[in-house]
Amino acid sequence: MKVLFLGSSRFSKIVLAKMLEKGINVVKVITQPDKPSGRGYKLTETEVKRFAIENNLDVLTFDKIKNHMEEIKKIDYDVSVVASFGQILPDEFLEHKLAINVHPSLLPKYRGASPIQTSLLNGDSVTGVTIMKIASEVDSGDILLQQEVKLNDEYYRELEEKLALLGGEMVAIALKMLEEGKANFIPQDSKKATFVKKITKADGKLDFNCPCSEIVNKVRALSEEVGCFIEVEGKILKIGKVKKVENYLTEPCQILNNKKAFIIGCKDGAIEVLNCQAPSGKMISGRDYINGHNDILGKKVK
Repeated sequence: MKVLFLGSSRFSKIVLAKMLEKGINVVKVITQPDKPSGRGYKLTETEVKRFAIENNLDVLTFDKIKNHMEEIKKIDYDVSVVASFGQILPDEFLEHKLAINVHPSLLPKYRGASPIQTSLLNGDSVTGVTIMKIASEVDSGDILLQQEVKLNDEYYRELEEKLALLGGEMVAIALKMLEEGKANFIPQDSKKATFVKKITKADGKLDFNCPCSEIVNKVRALSEEVGCFIEVEGKILKIGKVKKVENYLTEPCQILNNKKAFIIGCKDGAIEVLNCQAPSGKMISGRDYINGHNDILGKKVK
């Protein structure tokens, strides 16, 4: 089958790479336009565009699909595969030819913008990937395939890659089912749907009045992309990785007066900061940070 691929993010790129590895005939790629990024606001292409160019794929950048339907209708393809594209697809596109989506959760759970992060935030033991027919309402389409994935303390990027690789493999299965006329789409139970919001930088602030598990889950979910941070003595400190530790007694939000490890009290125990980053500094171990900043020992995180 001839496939039109729509995607923009790192997740999309990994899905696309796996599709090519599986021998899928991707005739054209559509991605988001280049956007300013970094301190110099330099125009930067999406990861999908960069990957497509490197692999000699024909790639188009469309700001809004609805403004380019005439061009799309001229493309010779059988089905479109969408993975983290970043745009709402208009009905005209969905009615033109079948469009299927690679969604990193077990729908109808976690419809919306942040399914991977939300699964980690909630401390889920199981997540998965859904291949579905795209409908007008976000993530509400009929399901073709689903596969579970067990979680093992992964951080966001590791889980994202795992789900994207699985998604690419499932696309290959889905296309074969479509080609052989064996595809059976099952409606979602919308009564069981849960919706997740877009994550912002403000969500990355850590509150050590919470249980240890919530702190660990938030860092797993957000530290690598959005960023997690604390404020100590008026300074913002970026947090990279943490773990729950036993046998340390200190009040919630208080930094233990101990030079051997960067320990902060929580509601039900204590957390060790494994690595962290000061403003204009680099990511270092929590112990190294404490050795150079003894002044914060015994102080409280705001």
